[in-house]
Amino acid sequence: MTIASGTFELASWNEQTYEEFAAGGKLTRAEVSQTFEGGITGDGTVQWLMVYRPDGTARFVGLQRVEGAIGDLHGSFVFETFGDFDGQLATWRAKVVPGTASGDLEGLTGE
Repeated sequence: MTIASGTFELASWNEQTYEEFAAGGKLTRAEVSQTFEGGITGDGTVQWLMVYRPDGTARFVGLQRVEGAIGDLHGSFVFETFGDFDGQLATWRAKVVPGTASGDLEGLTGE
């Protein structure tokens, strides 16, 4: 098993509210671009659907396409992502969608 770790920076964030709740909270959709460095290098684009609770915390899910490299292997793949925002910090997990990897990364699996 190979483990890749690294960091990412947000290149762009475009979030739009599509429904607000009378009791507070809202549903939003965000288009986000990221630049990855470290074990995974390259660029990613993601669409996140988010539900914000009245207290400002949120839950989100999305699909993210990453184009770049893992080590010396180049190609692209799609992550299925989900996570939580505590009002200040977001944490998330990602799993490679089977059958979405291309190039040298064809057959990629993992989370």
